[in-house]
Amino acid sequence: MSEKTFLVEIGTEELPPKALRSLAESFAANFTAELDNAGLAHGKVEWFAAPRRLALKVANLAESQPDREVEKRGPAIAQAFDAEGKPSKAAEGWARGCGITVDQAERLKTDKGEWLLYRAHVKGESTEALVPNMVATSLAKLPIPKLMRWGASDVHFVRPVHTVTLLLGDNVIPATILGIQSDRVIRGHRFMGEPEFTIDTADQYPQILLERGKVIADYEARKAKIKADAEEAARKIGGNADLSESLLEEVASLVEWPVVLTAKFEEKFLAVPAEALVYTMKGDQKYFPVYDNAGKLLPNFIFVANIESTDPQQIISGNEKVVRPRLADAEFFFNTDRKKRLEDHLPRLQTVLFQQQLGTLRDKTDRIQALAGWIAGQIGADVNHATRAGLLSKCDLMTNMVFEFTDTQGVMGCTTRAMMAKRKMLLWH
Repeated sequence: MSEKTFLVEIGTEELPPKALRSLAESFAANFTAELDNAGLAHGKVEWFAAPRRLALKVANLAESQPDREVEKRGPAIAQAFDAEGKPSKAAEGWARGCGITVDQAERLKTDKGEWLLYRAHVKGESTEALVPNMVATSLAKLPIPKLMRWGASDVHFVRPVHTVTLLLGDNVIPATILGIQSDRVIRGHRFMGEPEFTIDTADQYPQILLERGKVIADYEARKAKIKADAEEAARKIGGNADLSESLLEEVASLVEWPVVLTAKFEEKFLAVPAEALVYTMKGDQKYFPVYDNAGKLLPNFIFVANIESTDPQQIISGNEKVVRPRLADAEFFFNTDRKKRLEDHLPRLQTVLFQQQLGTLRDKTDRIQALAGWIAGQIGADVNHATRAGLLSKCDLMTNMVFEFTDTQGVMGCTTRAMMAKRKMLLWH
């Protein structure tokens, strides 16, 4: 039985970045299950995912199902015929279901009796006939919490679909999937390479997309490039990039052609708790913060562009301009909060409900204060220090910083308390 490489690519609008990997992996798992259930022999199933496409490439896919022998046992002879030898309704119904007459049925003799038997040689269906429905079923089973509908059609998918490429070897498999007629057309990068081109054979994927379309369709390769380039960029400025796995995954899902660039911000912002700056860079802007070897935040960040620019400095300046007001907001909130002592926030804790049966945040604070004092007494620690810490433990929740940058809770309390202690020392001296 001959085998060929199979390719399916669904070209879409920008897919949700946080769901891209799971969509691609589910597509591969669903389609593999469809192949196995259909009895189609195949090799490795590879998945590809970029912001505007989901694709699968199947090696050594059989061109048809194997032929098979089918046997269907019917009623026992005693129930298949009446006393006059005429077929019973049960026998006729069984034969009709097999597409034969009772007279055409064979007989199967065993040590337990004799039965009617239907035996046939069933030719396997071609892969070209089976694949369209298998692809459609695999897509319908994707974990999509909210579907979109676009245009005047009733087609629903995670994002609008523009192209469907179905190739078995060098042949296009004709089908209509998600309202789009299959073809051999593939779309490249929005701003680089060829915007649209044809692919001759499934084996050309994904290399042809890389060369002509300027798209790295291999998700893991794209992610690895971002990681390696970001580490090198951080090394050049004497730092280490904070390449958290979750952010690395999200950034890899946002770009088709990653270009890593380094930018900076004013050193004055380093007076703000690092957690607030990092919260802004990572959460809002999808930037990678940079630390020195001692773990101190540097006034630099690394970001990933989706285009090779002839003037990268313009892109760098643009990103610096975008992040500056966000960091200025953090600085403003910090400077506003530092004008107050932590205990000044105690009355406001009474206005925030912690839990219906457990009272307000002030009630929770009183419990923490009492418990801290008791534990300190049990272990021989300073009871006054412990109760004081318990009293102030939730005060920073009322600050502007924690309201805007939730990652700074606890840190803001520690920073404010340290500044208060420093002021007292200066007053004494």
